[in-house]
Amino acid sequence: MRHIVPLVLAALAILACPIAAQAQRGGGPGTSDPQAAGQLIAADPVTETPPGMQAWRIRYWTRTEDNRPVESTGMVVAPREAGPVRPRNVIAWAHGTSGVAQACALSTRADFFTVAPALGDMIRAGYVVAASDYPGLGTPGPTALLAGQETARAVIDAVRAARAIPGAYAGSRFAVWGESQGGHAALWTAAEAGSYARELTLVATAAAAPPTDLPRNLAEASDPNVRALLMAFVSYSWSERYGVPMGSLFNPINRGVASRLARNNCVELDATPRLGTMLGVLAIKEAIRDTDIATVPVWGDLARRHSVNPRALHGPVLIAQSVADPVVAPQVTRDFAHRVCRTRGLRWIELPGGDHARSAADSATETLAWLADRFAGRRLVNDCRRIPS
Repeated sequence: MRHIVPLVLAALAILACPIAAQAQRGGGPGTSDPQAAGQLIAADPVTETPPGMQAWRIRYWTRTEDNRPVESTGMVVAPREAGPVRPRNVIAWAHGTSGVAQACALSTRADFFTVAPALGDMIRAGYVVAASDYPGLGTPGPTALLAGQETARAVIDAVRAARAIPGAYAGSRFAVWGESQGGHAALWTAAEAGSYARELTLVATAAAAPPTDLPRNLAEASDPNVRALLMAFVSYSWSERYGVPMGSLFNPINRGVASRLARNNCVELDATPRLGTMLGVLAIKEAIRDTDIATVPVWGDLARRHSVNPRALHGPVLIAQSVADPVVAPQVTRDFAHRVCRTRGLRWIELPGGDHARSAADSATETLAWLADRFAGRRLVNDCRRIPS
């Protein structure tokens, strides 16, 4: 148990905080096809925004992987200036893990404008930023953490919803940029956008510290506390969404511990976790010490199904990865990048140190310059030969 508090505080980059009260939900305007994918339900203006920004908290319709309509929430941010001559390009921001409970939606947080990395830079560059909370965060229903197709659809449909806000002037050309869980969502977006939203044009995909091979990612996080909390979130989320019994991973006591960790905690950097959270992480760490999810029936199949297929990616791709990331094992990301490079080029950014929570912020300058080049149609650079083996 030695150093458990420093490990949870410093290495997790996924810090648990008590869940706040659920926000009240209102109804949306009726339409001829009120549940169409990307249909905007409501856009509530945010009264207090940083200078130069205007923003709306949105609710909109998206689709599950079995094509059922489901509500999602999010935030749309645009420059506060006169309408442009041409529609604005859009960056779909896909955030990292915030939790798996309804109260964990980032769009409801007062610090949203500082949590989203380089948001000011994106707005000053003239982009509209569409940031999905993902289904189940901010809306009722199970959250499918790391469910590739569903999360990608929510990201894409946030862009569609943004286009329905008159003051945003969002166009049909977009890039997706995500971090951690959002990096996984971004790569899945690169696989899904062409067939799911033919009216949109995805010009580029940027993923910072993305989980790609989920069985390995869930097994190879270098800090066991990280692995324990992620396993609690994933197991509870997938159990609720797919009906997989948690009893195949935990005994009854630890099943309850994992469920409470998932239901009662949201991710908030720089927050101090409660003693109960730390003890719960310790219990789950011991429970999964010898567990390889890839070998557990059904769980392994789900992990493989939601891994990223490198051959399915479309369009230019950038990956940023720190060399000592304790949450997303760097070797897993490097191996994935090499698999991508068997069939296509890739922009690779290698970051020093191991600050998982700042992977997007630390690579923002290079990433935004690369995205600007993609919108402008400039020549691609291929970094495949520079990726370490």
